[in-house]
Amino acid sequence: MRPVERLAVIREELEERKRVYNQRLGQQRQLLREKEELERQLLEVKERQQLLEKVRTLLHKVSEYARQQACREIEQMITSALQSVFNSDIKFRIETSETRGRTEMEFYVVSSYGGAEVVTRPQDARGGGVVDVVSLALRIALLQIYRPLLPGPIILDEPAKHVSEEYAGNVAYFLKNISQYFQRQIIMVTHNQTLAEAADRSFLVEMKDGISHVQCRT
Repeated sequence: MRPVERLAVIREELEERKRVYNQRLGQQRQLLREKEELERQLLEVKERQQLLEKVRTLLHKVSEYARQQACREIEQMITSALQSVFNSDIKFRIETSETRGRTEMEFYVVSSYGGAEVVTRPQDARGGGVVDVVSLALRIALLQIYRPLLPGPIILDEPAKHVSEEYAGNVAYFLKNISQYFQRQIIMVTHNQTLAEAADRSFLVEMKDGISHVQCRT
């Protein structure tokens, strides 16, 4: 094989190796993105599980009467949140039972379809939207029933981000009512334009050349 022909073959092999490399590099990046997304979802599940465990722990520590009162308050607040957001008769229910001297609690969402009552766990009801609203309302309920009462604002990071856009306005309305009723300022970080526009004051934060630029929107 002449040198010119050999050089052409080498170039072809080099181009093929580059193509394979770029293909595998793209696959690696896709797998890394999927890994990050799965890790984020796992973290969300763990945070929700920890929140539910905190509720159980709090209710275990109080007397039977106080526990029942706390359960009713939590049920009412979360039911109000669900009905405000989803415009339906959906309800939140806490069921207690005694097992080996311990009070066990389970959380359920109750819906009506064609006159029949359907009871599911929050994480199994209507996708991620319902469990998002339940988690949001649970955090607020825990803050309000804790004694002595904890003062200060409610700080939220991407609240109800799995709630579909058609209900985003209802989430904003619910948060405004919560702020006014409990006389608490709400500070939140969100990518949802509807929630941002509902705020009394909003700030747009953009990253440019590694520097965060803040712009007052309202």
